[in-house]
Amino acid sequence: TQQVDSVQRWMEDLRHMTEVECMCVLQAKPIGVEEDSQQGELIVGSGVSAGDHVARNNLQTLLRRALVVSTELGKMFQRLEKGRWQRVHSTAVRANCHVRSLVHEYSAARNTPPEMQKYEKSLLEKCMELTNITERCLHTDDEFFLKSMREAIHEILTDVSDSFSNMIDMALANEIRVLIKQIESSDSLHTIGSAISNLLSLTQDGPQLCSIIAKEGAVVALFKICRQDRFRDLYAHALRTVASICCVEEGINQLEKVDGILCLADILTDDSSVEAARAEAAAVVAQITSPHHTSTQHLASFLESMHDIVTALIKLCETASCGEVFLLASAALANITFFDSMACEILLQLNAIHILLQACKDRQRVDTPYSKDQVVTILANLSVLEQCASEVLQEQGSLLLLLLGEKPSSSSPSEGAACERVQQKAAVTLARLSRDPDVAQTAIQLKAVPRLIELCRSPTERNNSDSVLVACLAALRRLAAGCPDSIEAADHQQLIKPRLVDSFLLCSNMEESFV
Repeated sequence: TQQVDSVQRWMEDLRHMTEVECMCVLQAKPIGVEEDSQQGELIVGSGVSAGDHVARNNLQTLLRRALVVSTELGKMFQRLEKGRWQRVHSTAVRANCHVRSLVHEYSAARNTPPEMQKYEKSLLEKCMELTNITERCLHTDDEFFLKSMREAIHEILTDVSDSFSNMIDMALANEIRVLIKQIESSDSLHTIGSAISNLLSLTQDGPQLCSIIAKEGAVVALFKICRQDRFRDLYAHALRTVASICCVEEGINQLEKVDGILCLADILTDDSSVEAARAEAAAVVAQITSPHHTSTQHLASFLESMHDIVTALIKLCETASCGEVFLLASAALANITFFDSMACEILLQLNAIHILLQACKDRQRVDTPYSKDQVVTILANLSVLEQCASEVLQEQGSLLLLLLGEKPSSSSPSEGAACERVQQKAAVTLARLSRDPDVAQTAIQLKAVPRLIELCRSPTERNNSDSVLVACLAALRRLAAGCPDSIEAADHQQLIKPRLVDSFLLCSNMEESFV
């Protein structure tokens, strides 16, 4: 990430925090545009005038102004509810000035499309109406009048918010079209790379922008890049942007329409593809197979390429040069194992258990609880298959028990949550595999029982997680069913003999003993 000088950032922000009084005096004329500047380019204080930076400046200015206006409108709603008329009016004046400034600046920097001009005109009229009507409320104490005015203002304010939102969406769509046109029509690696960078930074502003980007055809344009050998150096960059856009259904639908899955399979299976491109292709696979997506229609075409993709991903796990690459490849595999048991069978045939458990010994590849979470997710899903038990026995299963002992290395809440998931899934995997008496016996010899009991009895060991507690109780009961002698009488009395819910309640209310 590029370091930005704090003073420079402050000066840039200052341009969007105009003084209301000054703006009123100037009647909201644009103050940041010079007559002779190239194509009416916006001056954002950075001194950059290169063509590919104009789009970024326009976008950043637009987003910052939009945030300022949205904040003012939000304040107005709150103050209206409380009946603070003086503040309602001053906020209306400020919002009016910011909207006018935004409209003038944008019109000066771009040829505004006709449909957007209609919104602008209507929005400016409503903002002026809002300023006038709130001023009338300052000069009366008539409760009945103020009550009726409050309802009228609320209606206009809702109207202004909706119109403003639509206008900003249109302006953003306009800017996005400019970027996509650059990607589609340019032969310059620099120009295309810069346009992709701008799109990628836009995707970080949330799902709403990702939907606009997808609807404007960005996914289609990016896959065209990924299908041309002359742009090989841009594959990783383009695929990272596709992965970000595919956090919304519209992005996945676009990917489906252009047979994006086939393109991903080609990049993943092509030995001449650089690791960065294969890692970003894995990221797209992880995104589109995420269990969070409600629609699964796109997975039908995925099944056709699944064998090739799974094979390439497990190979990427084996050869990954760093933790990030391993994380992306293993996350994609973890998601795939959720939705198709055939993937689990393919992974077993490809010696995946050995590859993944060996990776856990390699600090260069598996260096965080997040990576271990993916590994143990795959193992938990594979453990449903009967033949998985013998595979784990060949690996001696000791790493599975190490995963039960996973602890966060920092106080980060997300790392703590990842450790909980690792512990829970390791216990689930152990419980499933312990259907096989040989696995159960090996687990007992490797001292799985004391660790499971510790996780049940010590809330801090499991980060007070109920899901870890339930999984550990279930694993203990599975081991006790096959080898009753492995559990001491007191533990049997509290953790095995009662109903599961009673043992759960006992352990979840247990104060830690330091005796």
